[in-house]
Amino acid sequence: QVQLVESGGGSVQAGGSLRLSCAASGSIFFLHNMTWYRQAPGKERELVAGVSSIGSANYLDSVKGRFTISSISREDAKNIVSLQMNNLKPEDTGVYYCSEFIRRTYADAGMDYWGKGTLVIVSS
Repeated sequence: QVQLVESGGGSVQAGGSLRLSCAASGSIFFLHNMTWYRQAPGKERELVAGVSSIGSANYLDSVKGRFTISSISREDAKNIVSLQMNNLKPEDTGVYYCSEFIRRTYADAGMDYWGKGTLVIVSS
């Protein structure tokens, strides 16, 4: 089984910072892409940031220069992808989801796994 668990959400004032983390655990052979999505009330889910297995990162235009995505592999076999969010704006409010394309074994074609989300509220 593969599990993704997000943490770090909360409520901050505009201009503040939050750091989200997503811990992937379980039977993992290879992580291809690690991404953060968000869904604001009444809006579709959108890709905020992503990082590939070789460290290539991409960002939603509206968060460039404010958000930074990073990933590490820990010795306890957990992989952590983090999203450092600085200079937060009210429009950053939403539920943030971690999603990772994971191969569980060498023969596994892989699939996207999702966390349950963590709520970020930015007040003006």
